[in-house]
Amino acid sequence: MGEVSVRELKNRLSEHLRRLEDEGETLTVTRRGRPVAVITPVEARGDRTARRLRELVTEGVIRWSGGKPKGLRKPIKLRGEGPSISEMILEDRGDPLR
Repeated sequence: MGEVSVRELKNRLSEHLRRLEDEGETLTVTRRGRPVAVITPVEARGDRTARRLRELVTEGVIRWSGGKPKGLRKPIKLRGEGPSISEMILEDRGDPLR
């Protein structure tokens, strides 16, 4: 993790942003030698999700056998009268087949 003063960050912002993007480096911004902020690179949403899932597997919160999820064992049954969820979605989309 790099450290950069507010003045240095302002003077060379493009260079520091390039380091964040290219090297994935995290920067601590200091004012008068005291940390005031941490700047980290943005992860793609899929990367964040995959990383979090790996953490949950490691912590033992969830299990994954490496295969594709199979879904629920028993389908959920809806109660009441009226259209099904899929019929409501098709109606909302303005499905031309209906």
